[in-house]
Amino acid sequence: MDGYDASTYGDRIADVYDSWYGLPDDAGDTVAFLLETAGPGPILELAIGTGRVALPLAEAGARVHGIDASEAMVAQLRAKPGGSDLPVTIGDFADVGVDGRFGLVFVVFNTFFALLTQDEQVRCMGNVAAHLTADGAFVIEAFVPDLGRFDRGQRVQATHVGTTEVKLDVSMHDPVAQRTDSLHLLVGPDGTRTYPVAIRYAWPTELDLMARLAGLRLRERWGGWRHEPYTGTGKHVSVYEPHLS
Repeated sequence: MDGYDASTYGDRIADVYDSWYGLPDDAGDTVAFLLETAGPGPILELAIGTGRVALPLAEAGARVHGIDASEAMVAQLRAKPGGSDLPVTIGDFADVGVDGRFGLVFVVFNTFFALLTQDEQVRCMGNVAAHLTADGAFVIEAFVPDLGRFDRGQRVQATHVGTTEVKLDVSMHDPVAQRTDSLHLLVGPDGTRTYPVAIRYAWPTELDLMARLAGLRLRERWGGWRHEPYTGTGKHVSVYEPHLS
């Protein structure tokens, strides 16, 4: 996808992101899980975005820091009550470009896959490990890849059909690079708006190997924030911890 970089998705979708996605149904369970999992020390969210998880964590009393590549997304966070109080670093979250160590580092909503190469994902794991306290944890929420969604390397899906507008998702799949390049289209009376997104997906076992290379190990894996059993489909919530030799 020509001209796409770490900030493209957020910069393009920031003004509609909250109205499109809002708070997930399990937002309260997400916050409870993260607070239960966090070790002593502050919490760091990779790709903090508009603060859909960080702000409820802060309201619960946690010391939350964030990283995001999109200034437009962070501007949406800053406009919310309490958003101006959260320290946020603008940059590629693979670098984990902050000082100090954290009792919890987390990345949700499949956003770990926004790192578009395996090398970037491995680098991120290593940098996270270097910023965890000895009893800290790294939590990833991500989908389990389902390649059956694609027909001859592509997929077109209507996600909303109204009386005046339609939302479409158009995707191309590269199974070698484990990458999808997609365009969300909003077609309405004012014309067509486009929102690009690219991801590099990974299977849970691949994430486990990346973690081992970074000096982390899998502590537990669930099928959701309510500690549902992991079944190998849908999504997973994986918790990694430092592997101290």
